[in-house]
Amino acid sequence: MTSNVTKLHGYCAAVVLAAGAIITTGPATAQPDKLFPTKTVRVIVPFAPGSATDLVPRAVFEQVQQQVGQTFVIENRPGGGTTTGTAAVAKSDPDGYTMLVHSNGFVTTPAVQRNVPYDPVRDFAGVTPLAAVPMVLVISPEKKIKTLQDLVAYAKKNPGTLNYAAAGLGTPPHLTMERLRVAAGFTGQVVPFKGAPEALTEVLAGRVDVYFSPLPPAVQLIESGQLIPLAVSSVKRVAALPNVPTTTEAGFPNSDFDFYSSLFVPKKTPRNVVARIHELTLKGLQTPVMKERFNKLGVEPLVLTPEAFDARIAQETKIAVELAQATGLANSQ
Repeated sequence: MTSNVTKLHGYCAAVVLAAGAIITTGPATAQPDKLFPTKTVRVIVPFAPGSATDLVPRAVFEQVQQQVGQTFVIENRPGGGTTTGTAAVAKSDPDGYTMLVHSNGFVTTPAVQRNVPYDPVRDFAGVTPLAAVPMVLVISPEKKIKTLQDLVAYAKKNPGTLNYAAAGLGTPPHLTMERLRVAAGFTGQVVPFKGAPEALTEVLAGRVDVYFSPLPPAVQLIESGQLIPLAVSSVKRVAALPNVPTTTEAGFPNSDFDFYSSLFVPKKTPRNVVARIHELTLKGLQTPVMKERFNKLGVEPLVLTPEAFDARIAQETKIAVELAQATGLANSQ
């Protein structure tokens, strides 16, 4: 277990190194297809509307749509712990007109769930990450718990009674909480939902104790005082929540975990089309309007070339198995 946890920490550190700024590793090698797109493009998101992985592509592709004069339709297909929508893209025509936006649960879900109907490396080509998204642990004020230390003390005093929401099994909100649970040494029960809005609703109502939420859907609830932020999972504090400590600052080493959203297409998509999608997406991310929206959402742009991103996905797919083993979740669902 020690070896697995060490590798898990390395995985999180690798994500953190990428999250601080736009990353570019040179131009894509394929010559972009300047004619693409000539018709409507579908962008499938395997989460419910209002989730961070839904909000980011809506903002990005609104800008891309204005550039090219073609419609980009965001289609939410939650279900199966994100596998329903993801598998639909894997089976779609590899022409660039059906794309997938997923979180880093893209590689962790297959490591947790049995019989996932796709392989992240074999069935998909990476276009680029889109944004690094802070994660914040939230709780209702009615629970009378104001710090992460208080929460951990309660969980240890009442073994197995703490329940925590997850937007799908094996997704970053789930594994972020599992990583904290392992680091802090307490037990509890996961309660899966289709997306962040449902999970936040249950925490607000007090039916679920806590949720490690991506910041965008939670920020207004925190600002209004409807939810209390106990900690963030990143290695450094979040600009939008400067008074909220990180989980490591709160006294729990090796509990950090970062979340990011990314863009994929079916594996056999022509490389010049992949290069064109990358080119258009990067232009969309760099618009002043997009930068302002990301600031309001509390997220940062995160870009790699398709070639560099493919290499990263291949590496993280292998490491995801270690992450699942470290939390005792490997193919457990």
